[in-house]
Amino acid sequence: MTTDHFPPLGRMTALTAIVAAAVLGACDRSEDSRTAGQRLDAAVAKVEQKSDEAQAKMRQDTAEFKADAKQAGAELKADAKQAGAEAKGAVGDATITASINAELAKDKELSALRINVDTVNGRVALHGTAPTDSARERATRLAMGVDGVQSVDNQLAVKNG
Repeated sequence: MTTDHFPPLGRMTALTAIVAAAVLGACDRSEDSRTAGQRLDAAVAKVEQKSDEAQAKMRQDTAEFKADAKQAGAELKADAKQAGAEAKGAVGDATITASINAELAKDKELSALRINVDTVNGRVALHGTAPTDSARERATRLAMGVDGVQSVDNQLAVKNG
């Protein structure tokens, strides 16, 4: 059958009528004893059920996403706090080392060039040489006098000359 003799709007109406007849014909041939209205109501109910399930799943996924985001934020905050503390400790250790070197340089018997000062978490290690036992002990006292020093490991060797 050709649709050339139908105007454009008529072609659409004719096509819709043909499709509707085919669908209804298929419905009539099924073994389902329900009326078309009952089948439509069942289909609408099924769509509503699927929509409710999808909304529940979306709410669950959103809640899980929020929980994951909150945990990631807490972990990021903790990592940033730790990094800040480590940076502060590094700056503090560098300040302690510089202050001890300045104190050693002021002492006539001790030379900052012959004494290596290492500081980690406020714990100071002195390496190198001192001219006398009293100068060696003075190096410990000078280092302990600097703010932030927790302990001093004096490994200076006494060497005359």
